[in-house]
Amino acid sequence: MLAHIPFPALPAPPTWFPGHMHAFQRSLPSLLARTDVVLELRDARLPLTSINRNFEGALQKWSLRRGHTPTPPAFDLSIANAASTNTAGTSSSATTFGPNGTSGGRICERVVVFNKRDLVPEWGIEPFRRAMAAKYPDQRVFFASWHRSPDIRALSELLVDIAKANPVVPELNVLVVGMPNVGKSTLLNALRKAGIAGPTAKALRTSSQPGMTRVLSNRLKLSQDPLVYSYDSPGVMLPFLGNGQPGAERGVKLALIAGIKEGLYDPETLAAYLLYRLNILDPVSPAYLRILPPSSQPQADVHSFLGLLAARLCMLKKGGVPDETRAALWFIKWWREEGGLLAASAPALPAYAADRSLQTNLSTDGTHDDALALPSGPSQLRTYRRGWGFDFEWDVDVAEAVANRYDAAAIQRKMEECIENFEEAALEEERAGGGLSRAQGKKREKDESKAKRVAKMKAKLANRAR
Repeated sequence: MLAHIPFPALPAPPTWFPGHMHAFQRSLPSLLARTDVVLELRDARLPLTSINRNFEGALQKWSLRRGHTPTPPAFDLSIANAASTNTAGTSSSATTFGPNGTSGGRICERVVVFNKRDLVPEWGIEPFRRAMAAKYPDQRVFFASWHRSPDIRALSELLVDIAKANPVVPELNVLVVGMPNVGKSTLLNALRKAGIAGPTAKALRTSSQPGMTRVLSNRLKLSQDPLVYSYDSPGVMLPFLGNGQPGAERGVKLALIAGIKEGLYDPETLAAYLLYRLNILDPVSPAYLRILPPSSQPQADVHSFLGLLAARLCMLKKGGVPDETRAALWFIKWWREEGGLLAASAPALPAYAADRSLQTNLSTDGTHDDALALPSGPSQLRTYRRGWGFDFEWDVDVAEAVANRYDAAAIQRKMEECIENFEEAALEEERAGGGLSRAQGKKREKDESKAKRVAKMKAKLANRAR
């Protein structure tokens, strides 16, 4: 087992915000005006990183205009401004949407779908669901994978139930939003197939690379009775991924799931972070051991790891030097196509931590007794790092683990702490102007200054005309 897992050095994140993303973001408020249900797709491996904070302001204003006062995420400063301007038809307390998701006769449902659930360990799904329900009681949380028929049927039935609960509405309109490459188009194709009787042709093009969908799709029928229609939308990236380590890590995470255009990161950087995350997911038997030479041990250094992998794959340069770049590219491709499923099979605890016999190495107060401790190995560790997906990471106390106190409730508490830390960091980042790069900040200042001059000129002309 790795006693120490060093965090890799990461470069500043690139900016990738093509014009079609900006155009959709500007049109979002008008689209929401004719939307009843928002399906927001996030990647289950990045349940926090794949939140697009720029959606929050528009979505919260949509809720407020329809008479809802949902619990806002702490990191969106624009929500407070929206709430202060809403004076009619709102309640001072948060609304937990019931089965019909209506208030005052207007449907207003937000369903957060964590797609690709098969790529995260099953043991963390229910604790995470409960942690999200405690934090955001107004949001429906749903886990799905497009190739799992029960998931697709359940999501289809959820939309149909919302429509049936509102018979006065002739048709239910669903808008699907999310970051690039979280699986929006693929999921909609699956929902259409599940909800329409008989053979249905594939309606939306899909790709493993981000940016395939560049404009709002035509209306797709997801159910005949009751009528449910949906729009697919372009994936929208954050205009700026942030400063410092948080921004650097955010960019690498999104690049690993192919949420950013290929080529913006060198493969060795992505491989170093992927190695770190796989070690956190399972420090005893990480998934990558299957692709290293037999009897290999877990690796903390990316160059040592890539050297072993290159030797195993016979990826050598002249003179027998390992080709680390080719090995890194192969490693990333393997993880996206196969390794992610292997990593999702990681247990909640390493095998040794679940071994009751290790309790003999603990004193009666739960601390390690040096006289009883094994001479070497994991029994000498008091804590170790553990994770779920790529966004959750916490310390596990060995004494707590062997005493069977590391259960679903304990995991939920750890996840709630991670969510709180994420929101606090995001709020601080917003206050510090982290949502915009320096160039974007200067452009905003220039645009605001220009708008003020135009307004001043219009006021002067209006005064002269009187």
